[in-house]
Amino acid sequence: MHITALALSPSAPFLKPKNLLNRNPNPSPGVVPVQLHLLTSTNGLSCHRSSSLFSSLSSVLFPYPNPRFSGFKFRASSVPENAEETEKSSNLGGILQLGSMFAIWYLLNIYFNIFNKQILKVYPFPATVTAFQFGCGTVLVILMWAFNLYKRPKISKSQFSGILILAVTHTMGNLLTNLSLRKVAVSFTHTIKAMEPFFTVVLATLFLGEKPTLPIVSSLVPIVGGVALASFTESSFNWTGFWSAMASNLTNQSRNVFSKKFMVNKEGALDTINLFSVITIISFLLCTPVAIFIEGIKFTPSYLQFAASQGLNVRELCVRSLLAGICFHSYQQVSYTILQMVSPVTHAVGNCVKRVVVIISSVIFFQTPASPINSLGTGVALVGVFLYSRAKRMKPKPKAA
Repeated sequence: MHITALALSPSAPFLKPKNLLNRNPNPSPGVVPVQLHLLTSTNGLSCHRSSSLFSSLSSVLFPYPNPRFSGFKFRASSVPENAEETEKSSNLGGILQLGSMFAIWYLLNIYFNIFNKQILKVYPFPATVTAFQFGCGTVLVILMWAFNLYKRPKISKSQFSGILILAVTHTMGNLLTNLSLRKVAVSFTHTIKAMEPFFTVVLATLFLGEKPTLPIVSSLVPIVGGVALASFTESSFNWTGFWSAMASNLTNQSRNVFSKKFMVNKEGALDTINLFSVITIISFLLCTPVAIFIEGIKFTPSYLQFAASQGLNVRELCVRSLLAGICFHSYQQVSYTILQMVSPVTHAVGNCVKRVVVIISSVIFFQTPASPINSLGTGVALVGVFLYSRAKRMKPKPKAA
């Protein structure tokens, strides 16, 4: 449906309608200002308007020549009949924004895993690397609050006790993940981490009393079977790397369960961005003394020179460590931002796709050897994760009275 509107406008570019309308604020008695709106709708039919219509209309409105109105002419403009076009463009803009957010999330993940693995190969101190990454995140959070890019939260004592538990599990999860990445290939670590849904179901059943549905339980079978098949045929298999990745699954999913348990009260609760920011700062304060206690102070010239002898010079090590720390915090920040924009199920599906992207990119970049059975196991596990995400979307049927 097309709509045509006639608008009256001055032909001279220097005339301003606003000044013209306000030229005589106190009109003479008997003079009534009139506004004319002429709308013609075609209603889907072909309709033609000749220029004679505008001429006749002009003669009706202004039968006598008047220099005051000689500078005006009629023009036709198109106006939308309803807000459908605006709504479509708004939806398209939202889709493009969300798509770009997912692309940034995946890209930051790829770069983080590549940089992180390169660092851990020549600098075998996962606790120190983890503390440095939390330190980079802490600096970014402080800058974000200092420049008012995001409002700084006010935390009560009751909130802090719950956040502290989340920070402890968050710290342990990332520390164990880096330990696994130090020992085994990136692709294998992420294949093991595909078992996160299994730990989610077990912990939710034990601590939250949630009973999983049959589709959810069924989706766990290919996850466990695929990870087992990939583990048996993994060329870089290492028990320390395997159990570290398994333990990171346990701690990360414990964090999610505790967040549900301690953040039930929505009144005064932190939003996801500030919650993650506070957790990052606490994790830095927790991880730094742990790293010093376990590994000692490793930011010394001798240890940096040792890393240089393994293939990365000191400058490359520092630059890649900084980039890994920025990517580490940024991809998690983007992940929490996406979680505010979509449903948890959609976010879980996106996380599954992210894992596929990371595994494929790491295999290509590091030239990781993978047998057909190993690839099959990884694929089966990832399909199981996707089925789990779909099963979570299914609502249980209400029981008949």
